Amino acid sequence: MTHTRISVSVEAEASPARVFAVLTDWPRHDEWMVLTRARVTAGDGRSAGSGLAAFTGVGPIGFLDTMEIVGWDPPTAVAVRHTGRLVRGTGVFRVLPRQGGGSTIVWEEELDLPFGPAGRTGWRLLRPVGEALLRLSLRRLADLSAD
Repeated sequence: MTHTRISVSVEAEASPARVFAVLTDWPRHDEWMVLTRARVTAGDGRSAGSGLAAFTGVGPIGFLDTMEIVGWDPPTAVAVRHTGRLVRGTGVFRVLPRQGGGSTIVWEEELDLPFGPAGRTGWRLLRPVGEALLRLSLRRLADLSAD
């Protein structure tokens, strides 16, 4: 299995507390995360051990990403372990205070690429698109948090 790391960040005008509150309102993910709906599947969604499921796609075509929250440190970070068939690895959102106000939102993923050599080749081609979609999602989160 091949591992890959991806990290993107954006600046937000909102405070870390406000960004973190919107970020971890799981049913609202479809308002900012591109083509993704999320829900809590176990626990309260606000503590380590809680389960989450996110469907990314259009209509019925897409994939389910199941996760367990493994780190909960409001308003600074939430970390998950991806437990699905297709998406495996870890992810973390960090919301860091900026000097003078606002926040820096960081999204990091450490993923196990599926499909062996074909997965590695595919990832080399899709990585720029993946990074652009993550960055677009974070910009939408920053805008939504400013309301």
